[in-house]
Amino acid sequence: MLAQFFKQFLYVQLSPERVTIRDPKTQDVVAEVPEIAIQHPASGKAKILAVGSAARGAANTPDTEILNPFAHPRSLVSDFTVAEQVLKAFVRRVRSRSLIQPNPVVIVHPLGQHEGGLTQVEIRAFRELALGAGASKALVWRGPNLTDEQVLSGEYPATGSMLSE
Repeated sequence: MLAQFFKQFLYVQLSPERVTIRDPKTQDVVAEVPEIAIQHPASGKAKILAVGSAARGAANTPDTEILNPFAHPRSLVSDFTVAEQVLKAFVRRVRSRSLIQPNPVVIVHPLGQHEGGLTQVEIRAFRELALGAGASKALVWRGPNLTDEQVLSGEYPATGSMLSE
């Protein structure tokens, strides 16, 4: 009973143009372009300079590249490691700053047309992305957009389907 009080849910919508993360309890939302600026210095380790809309402004040196890990013609995830870093940064922005904070249950909703549906590899990649970003449990939803009430109650429309649990 007490665990339910502290349980946090996050609803993540993924597309090449925008990643939206919403906390249905607090109504906190992050909706940004899924870009990341990574600096590759000649001597040293790659360093993340900025994520989201700030990435373009941070790319002011020739050794900095801007990547969108959700832009690929055949799949929604083109670079798993970079996608995980983008998702992690956005999840951090939405989560509350309390001392007692369990890892959230994350529902990942890949947007767009997926001809023939999502493959098992894509479904697993979405789950692994959410778990890598700090989820205690990750679900993949395929269907219409979910309301805050549906996310919190676990009652999803019959016109869609939960692809993993």
